[in-house]
Amino acid sequence: MPTTYKVLGQSKPTAATATALYTVPSATQAVASTLNISNLTNDVTTVRIAVRPAGAALEDKHYLLYNNTIPGYGSAQFTIGITLGAADVVTVYDTAGKCAFNLFGSEIS
Repeated sequence: MPTTYKVLGQSKPTAATATALYTVPSATQAVASTLNISNLTNDVTTVRIAVRPAGAALEDKHYLLYNNTIPGYGSAQFTIGITLGAADVVTVYDTAGKCAFNLFGSEIS
């Protein structure tokens, strides 16, 4: 099974909209190793990160971060090592639509 190291997803979601950052392709497993969040404005905002197994509807139990504050022009980095199966979805949310999300890791297929 070959492993490919890559940018798994990049997104700047619309304000207050849960957005799929990365969906694991079929017949593939993934390891999400690093998540970077960058606030592109001077305004404080809050973010959420969730993992939805097999594309399930978003529920409270899926959240890894909930309403974490990102200061103006600030950033946050998380080394997470999340293992993901086919069809799992990493979902991001930004209350003000001011942040860029970048997820890095590997796919095993």
